[in-house]
Amino acid sequence: MTDVLDLSVTPDQTDLADLIDIDSLLTSDEIALRASVRAFVDTQIKPNIAQWYEDAVFPLEIVPQMAKLGLLGMHLKGYGCPGRSSVEYGLAALELEAGDSGLRTFVSVQGSLAMSAIHRHGSEEQKNEWLPKMAAGLAIGCFGLTEPAAGSDPGSMSTFARRDGTDWVISGTKRWIGLATVAQVAVIWAMTEEGVRGFVVPTDTPGFTATAISHKLSMRASIQCEIELDNVRLPADAMLPKAAGLRGPFECLNEARYGIIWGAMGAARDSYLTALAYSQERMPFDKPLAGYQLTQQKLVDMALEINKGTLLALQLGRLKDAGRLKPHQISIGKLNNCREAIAICREARTILGGNGITLDYSPLRHANNLESVRTYEGTDEVHTLIIGNHITGLPAFR
Repeated sequence: MTDVLDLSVTPDQTDLADLIDIDSLLTSDEIALRASVRAFVDTQIKPNIAQWYEDAVFPLEIVPQMAKLGLLGMHLKGYGCPGRSSVEYGLAALELEAGDSGLRTFVSVQGSLAMSAIHRHGSEEQKNEWLPKMAAGLAIGCFGLTEPAAGSDPGSMSTFARRDGTDWVISGTKRWIGLATVAQVAVIWAMTEEGVRGFVVPTDTPGFTATAISHKLSMRASIQCEIELDNVRLPADAMLPKAAGLRGPFECLNEARYGIIWGAMGAARDSYLTALAYSQERMPFDKPLAGYQLTQQKLVDMALEINKGTLLALQLGRLKDAGRLKPHQISIGKLNNCREAIAICREARTILGGNGITLDYSPLRHANNLESVRTYEGTDEVHTLIIGNHITGLPAFR
């Protein structure tokens, strides 16, 4: 007998990115939450994102809609926060980044960084003052850790907070700080005589200046800034009481890194589906582009990595919800999924040919955004060394 391929069966058109029925591993609540975020992205984001990207603007008008969907501080409990699970947050991040990395980044900076810092490390007064407003989208937050000369090495930060009587006075510069020009509150990390501490800084405090970084080739529908702190005077109770040392900001960074693990697969999925649809309609040499072996190989390779990456994200989400997620596992997810997602987006662009370099199609926009995503919240090199340290027991950072 000879093996014969049965090509008569039409594949399920509802989601050609899920080839192994990952949906069967999700609860009905998780699927419903995902559907609501996907509908928001499909109707409010995708029709507009090309123009926002070209104009280099973040649409602040969508923030109330994000709040209404429960996307701000989504995984936090109490203080007006939605209190959803880690997997639900991850699914939302995936759908948002299928629209654009800038949208998922907004939710990440607001919830995983600024709100998480206050929720995890703040006083009751700080939590009650800021978290309900931030969850409702009435206040925007930012997270000031990175400096011009201290990206992957925040321990060498030069921003310093000195005591002056009962007050704190902070001076220094932060760079690549998301949302700072539109934020009402900043969580600023500074060196003190006792080590690194965090401070809740209203952005209208004298001496606080935020300037948007322009001329970007990536994350254009997003806001990144430089912050100047010129003798910013704060009362004693501005300090986050429960954060001492770098562990404080690193715990927040791990929350943001977790969201990236899911989000990167959203950019990859959107690029793959865009390329798939295009290949089925494009007719070179009187035959659909999808009918050529090399095109099918590209599509298959993309789909395989999307399914593996989504399974990885789901496994890490289940571990997180069980309270068992470890830092090296977050690094595995961030390193793998960013690396694979950017490769998928670039490969998807090749299927689109010359049309793929225009904003009529999403893959190159996603690939450009992912250049930033794979850099922030820990570069590929940093996460490689975190995993290497776990495997060997030997730190190789220095």
